[in-house]
Amino acid sequence: MDPVTADKRDRLPKHLLIAFAIALTGYALFFALDQYIRTRKGPWEVSFTTNANGFAEIIINQSSLKLTNVRVVLLEEHPTNGFGTVVFDHPLQSLPFGRTKFEDLTYLPGSVTFELFGHEVELLPRTLYLNKQERGWSQTQYELRPSEKLPASALEDPRKRKRH
Repeated sequence: MDPVTADKRDRLPKHLLIAFAIALTGYALFFALDQYIRTRKGPWEVSFTTNANGFAEIIINQSSLKLTNVRVVLLEEHPTNGFGTVVFDHPLQSLPFGRTKFEDLTYLPGSVTFELFGHEVELLPRTLYLNKQERGWSQTQYELRPSEKLPASALEDPRKRKRH
C-alpha cells in the first residue's frame, strides 16, 4: 500500500468525528433556541378562588401580555374542592375546581380552555372567550350568570363523542 492511500484512510475517522461534532453542536444550539422561543413569554397563572360573596372566581395573570388580576366571577356558583393557583407551564395539571377541556402549551402562554360549572372560559394570547363569545382583554372583571351556561352538548369533548 502506498503512503498516500494509507494517509487518506487515517484521516477518515477524524473527518467523521469532526462532522459529527459540528452536527451535534448545531442540534444543541437549535434545540436551546427552540426551548427559549417556546418558553420566553411565560405561562398563564390562574388562581382558583372565591370572591367576597363566596362565588367561584378565577384570577388570570400573564406577565408578557401585561395581564394582571383579570377576574372571571361565576355568579351563584360555590366551589367545594378547594382553592389554589395553577401555573400552566406543562400539560395535564389538575384544577381545584372545574376541568381543563383543552390546552396547547407548545409555545407559551399557549391556549387553555376550562369548563367551570357549565361555563366555558378560553384563554388565548389574542383574546378571552367566555361561553364561546369573544370578550377581549379590555376589562379587569367579567361575570358569568347561571342563565348564560352553555348546554351540555356544547361542553362535551368532541374527541369523546360516540361515532355511529
